[in-house]
Amino acid sequence: MENKLLGLHHVTAMTKDAIENYKFFTEILGMRLVKKTVNQDDIYTYHTFFADDVGNAGTDMTFFDFPNQVKGKKGTNSLYRTSFRVPSDAAIEYYKKRFETFNVTHEEITEFNGHKVLRFEDDDEQYYQLISDEDNRGVQAGIPWENGPVPKEYAIYGLGPMVIKVSYYDAFIDMLQNVYDMEVVSKNDTYTILTMGEGGNGAELHVFHDEESEDSKQGYGEIHHVAFRVKDDEALNNWVQRYKEHRVPNSGIIDRFYFKALYARIGHILFEISTDGPGFMTDEPYETLGESLALPPALEHRREDIETRIRPFDTSRK
Repeated sequence: MENKLLGLHHVTAMTKDAIENYKFFTEILGMRLVKKTVNQDDIYTYHTFFADDVGNAGTDMTFFDFPNQVKGKKGTNSLYRTSFRVPSDAAIEYYKKRFETFNVTHEEITEFNGHKVLRFEDDDEQYYQLISDEDNRGVQAGIPWENGPVPKEYAIYGLGPMVIKVSYYDAFIDMLQNVYDMEVVSKNDTYTILTMGEGGNGAELHVFHDEESEDSKQGYGEIHHVAFRVKDDEALNNWVQRYKEHRVPNSGIIDRFYFKALYARIGHILFEISTDGPGFMTDEPYETLGESLALPPALEHRREDIETRIRPFDTSRK
């Protein structure tokens, strides 16, 4: 059965303020808002998607905006840090200067697994890092935002390795190998690098062993889940069978309109497996992606109710 994981699909996190979050991602990071919609499980809250120029799978960072949510707490047994791919070491240097200009909290440039890395955070104290694709091989990146504020030769164009911390280190690695068919690239007592699909920065998990920290707590500034790519509906159906064979409880397939999804929790970590399509241009043209409130057909009859109850949020690009 074809059920190969192709790489990272998207990462979903939580923010205390969708509007400020939108400004940070579009004006400072230079990622395109490709969809402004609602959380399909909590329809009076926003779900925003930032990605490459056309919203390719493997490039999008998404956010839930839950009213009155508390701040999360960093710790172990969590999706700890999201990575974004940039084309080169020169792009890392460019963003460091950009972060200094915009007073973005950041660290010095370091190196991990042979790639230049720049760690930073936003106003929610969400943890991110940029990773250079210089000398990278593997899963192809996306397309830089054509009309974004960052020069295309430097711009973010995809998701990089997801950083995870767990206390049950060996058992978690075994699950990733045995259930998800991920390959261990390197392993020591501190961290393990695993890969899927064609490998490279767009298809890696960096799992760190952390028994010292307290467990993280969900809230704004924390990551909700990470999703992995599969080609199509057939591959996703095969994953339902695979979960059954491995006795992994799961959500069953859920149609999110822009893709189909299957959720399972491994320990504390929520994994989603998502189809590459249909994609984000099913209901909006390229020119105006993300400018209007988009609703899947199942919610369209509730548009008036939703629009009167959700906070106005202008994302038009004049």
